[in-house]
Amino acid sequence: MKWVRVQLGFEGLFAVDPIGRSVGIALLWKERDQAKLISFSQNHIDVEVMIEGMNKWRLSGVYGEPNRGKKHKTWDLLQYLARDSNLTWCVMGDLNNVTSATDKIGGLLYPQWLIDGFNDALQDAGLIDMNIVGHQYTWERGVGMDKWMEVRLDRALTTSAWLNEFSVAKLYNLEGVASYHSPILLVPKQVSKTNYMPRFRFENAWCLDPMCAQLVQDGWDNESGINI
Repeated sequence: MKWVRVQLGFEGLFAVDPIGRSVGIALLWKERDQAKLISFSQNHIDVEVMIEGMNKWRLSGVYGEPNRGKKHKTWDLLQYLARDSNLTWCVMGDLNNVTSATDKIGGLLYPQWLIDGFNDALQDAGLIDMNIVGHQYTWERGVGMDKWMEVRLDRALTTSAWLNEFSVAKLYNLEGVASYHSPILLVPKQVSKTNYMPRFRFENAWCLDPMCAQLVQDGWDNESGINI
C-alpha cells in the first residue's frame, strides 16, 4: 500500500493488514493533515476529515461481513460507531448488505430477514442511504451466463446532518472493468454562501388590484424619500 500511495501522489495512508483469510483494508488521503485516525478494526477505518474551507466531518470506511450468518456484526459495528462521535458522519465502502429486494437482480431472492436487519441497523445508527448516479448496481458475477447477477453492495450512508452540510453532494458509480466491483466516488460539495443569489419573485395577480401601484409607490417613498 505504500507503493500505491506513492504512485497516486498521496501523503496519508492507514492500512489494516489481513489476518488469516480475512481481507485487508486501507484508507489513503491526499494531504497528510486532512485526516486524523479515530478508530479501526479488521472491518473499518474511522477518521476525522479536515479539508480547508469545510467544517470538520467524519468518514468511516467499512467492509461488511460477506457471510450471511455473520452480517449482524456489520449491523452492530454501525450502531457502535454511531455512538462514538458528534461530528457529521458519512460511511462508505463495500457494505455487503442490501436495503431492498430491488438492490439485486438475477439469482435467488435476497432473504427478507437480512434486508430488515440492515435497515433496522441504519435506522438505529441514524444513517441514510445515498442515491447513486449512474448504473444502480456495483457488483456483478457471471456476465453472459444463465447465473448472471448484479447487486448494489457498495454504497455511501450519511447522517441527515451530513446531508444538510453537503446538500449538493453526489455519489457516482464509475463502473470499472478490472473487478467484480465498480468503484464509487463521493463528491462532498457544499453550497457556496458567497455565490448564493436570492431569487426575486413577483405575483402577476397583484397587478389586477387597483391599490397595488399605490402601495408600491408608498413603500418606495418611505425607503428612498424620492418620488417616481
